[in-house]
Amino acid sequence: MTALPPPEAIDIALSRTAKVPLSTQIYAALRDSIRDGRLAEGARLPSWRDLAAQLGVSRGTVRNAYERLIDEQLAVGLGAAGTRVAVGAMAAPPSGGRPVRAPSVLELFSSFERPPLPFQMGVPAQDAFPFTLWSRIVGRAARASAAAPVAYPDPRGHADLRREIAAALAIARGIRCGPEQIVITAGYAGALGLVIRALRLDGATAWMEEPGFPLTRRALDLAGMTVVPVPVDGGGIDVDAGIARAPAAGLAVVTPGQQAPLGMTMTLKRRLALLDWASRTGAWIVEDDYLSELQLKGRAAPALASLDRDGRVLHAGTFSKTITPALRLGFLMVPPGLAGLFGEAAACLSPAPAAAMQRAVADFMAGGHYFRHLRRMKRLYATRQQALLEALRAAADPTMGVEASGSLSVRLVLPPGSRDLGIAAAARAEGLAPVPLSPWYADGPEDAHPRGLLLGITNLRERCLSDDCRRLIDLVKRHG
Repeated sequence: MTALPPPEAIDIALSRTAKVPLSTQIYAALRDSIRDGRLAEGARLPSWRDLAAQLGVSRGTVRNAYERLIDEQLAVGLGAAGTRVAVGAMAAPPSGGRPVRAPSVLELFSSFERPPLPFQMGVPAQDAFPFTLWSRIVGRAARASAAAPVAYPDPRGHADLRREIAAALAIARGIRCGPEQIVITAGYAGALGLVIRALRLDGATAWMEEPGFPLTRRALDLAGMTVVPVPVDGGGIDVDAGIARAPAAGLAVVTPGQQAPLGMTMTLKRRLALLDWASRTGAWIVEDDYLSELQLKGRAAPALASLDRDGRVLHAGTFSKTITPALRLGFLMVPPGLAGLFGEAAACLSPAPAAAMQRAVADFMAGGHYFRHLRRMKRLYATRQQALLEALRAAADPTMGVEASGSLSVRLVLPPGSRDLGIAAAARAEGLAPVPLSPWYADGPEDAHPRGLLLGITNLRERCLSDDCRRLIDLVKRHG
């Protein structure tokens, strides 16, 4: 965390003749310093004693100012560790009671390049990763890459990795494809960008699941596409609703294996209807298989691409949830007729990244470690999901709902009128990282869509789980 701020960051000029109380003047000066960035996130404020001595006021006056900052989620009291500026405080709402603004996709999920917090989504279990084995494989891959001839790598990705992925898709996802149909990308975002550019979809209309992954919606928007939200129900995306809203859309982005964020699996009837629509209209389908084999109950359903007979489905996968997001490695399986186009697009626009990491993942898969790791993680995550459900249900009151999903999260349904954005911001200041549900809806945080919190199950602190759940429920009650 950041050390004590420099004096100029907390320059406080007090007027003892003003009608405004001294504690309010101190609070306002600190609040303005936090909001304009002079006091950085995590900066430790002076102690009550030190600031009181500096300003010539009582410690109680300073304490009242600090307590108001804490109440408004601009600071967090850490006991003996002092008082620090809250994470995300610059985005906190002003005291006038105006609505919390909708966060960008960069703000929705917890801070980058930091250890995961309780309830954080999108990061595999840190305490169960085979670090020793992985380090050995990475070291061996780095040495092999260093000893390789000085030449341009294949822009589609390392041949060994593409072969391993093609084999894994056949075994685990029911997709019959060859290595020439696989393109290695910089994660899911890289795959989506490659699809839009290679198929020249800029400016087209796209179906997007409602609710659906905010990054996908924003990416389509940045590409100049018209995004049409299509509702999901227990069977997945409502194809009839999509046809009614945008029958001539050029693209549909779906999560048929485990809908993000609600977790249902798309039914066979809906899959066939979606494929039929794409075939009749010439539309493309991006299948975001973000969790791969990590289905916690039973066996994962075959991929949508396994049913595709007309070459309309592009299957996007990633190693972020199954190995680590630090790899920034994903892949795209394209229909045979598009293999040449996408190979050329990768070469010209987005060549595969990190050759050494590609070799490491290929070795990890070839040695059988990948599927063994997934089996262990499925058992661990199922146990942690159940533990979280029990702890939340014990802490929640009757106005709240607790729901499991097939994905790696639990959904806390908030009481009517709750503001999930504000609750999530307050939780981050307390070291918890739930994700608000409302930004997953296209109409934004001011509409009448359900409010809730998505709680990741992968990095729970089992000894602290009950206490973490109680703290979260208390925040819901105070800030809802």
